Amino acid sequence: MFANRSLVIATKHQKEQVMAPLLESALGVSCLVPKNFDSDQFGTFSGEIERSLDPLSTAREKCLAAMKASNCDLGLASEGSFAAHPNLFFVPADDELLIFIDQKNKLEIIVREVSTKTNFKGKLIRSYEELLDFATSALFPSHALILRKSKENNEGVIKGITSYEDLELGFNSIHQSQGEVYVETDMRAMFNPTRMSVIASATEKLIQKIKSTCPKCDTPGFGIHEAKPGLPCSLCGAPTRSTLSYIYKCQSCDFNNEALYPNDLESEDPTYCDFCNP
Repeated sequence: MFANRSLVIATKHQKEQVMAPLLESALGVSCLVPKNFDSDQFGTFSGEIERSLDPLSTAREKCLAAMKASNCDLGLASEGSFAAHPNLFFVPADDELLIFIDQKNKLEIIVREVSTKTNFKGKLIRSYEELLDFATSALFPSHALILRKSKENNEGVIKGITSYEDLELGFNSIHQSQGEVYVETDMRAMFNPTRMSVIASATEKLIQKIKSTCPKCDTPGFGIHEAKPGLPCSLCGAPTRSTLSYIYKCQSCDFNNEALYPNDLESEDPTYCDFCNP
């Protein structure tokens, strides 16, 4: 279905460096990046342009725009978000969402990769020594930094800093007028190898889902549509909030299949039971 077709990757931040080799090897596509494509129009990590849509809608709009610009009916876009992990509330996480659109076959395949592998952080500092300590913890200079007057100030932001010389120059230029500097990690893929590795993992997950076909009609993208709670408590037998099964659904013929005990557990520890441990 995809062999020998062109696939446009909607990026200006060199994500194709990790995505393209995986996709070309697994699907037989030929990847390209649209010329002069400005993905920043959909929002920037540094805050100059706010993301106006949710991550999935943003990724979809980005993908469709790149497909139109390249006159290509097969496209891929990703959208990253950085915040506290959804389950580990005090741990920062990289939440990467990928969308694969095939207009020819009317397919839309989506995957999400949430990883604690990230150097995402920011801090208000008042001395160059503090800045150097932050830089070391943020994996500088292999991972770039951003300097600004304050966390919310988008004027005169210095991005993509990858050398100690530029770091000191940037610090001095802001510090001499402000007395303090806000430093943060640059989360753009081309400046953040750790994020790039998570994007690669997300791409591998996408390939696995593309290769998962519907048992009835053979359409790609046969994946989890719903996680059904209700795994019984091992002590009282009452249903818990833990996952009992995954519901797999085809987006073409609506065939669905329920897979019980996806985590290889047929009962849940009473610790997670609302009745035994209210």
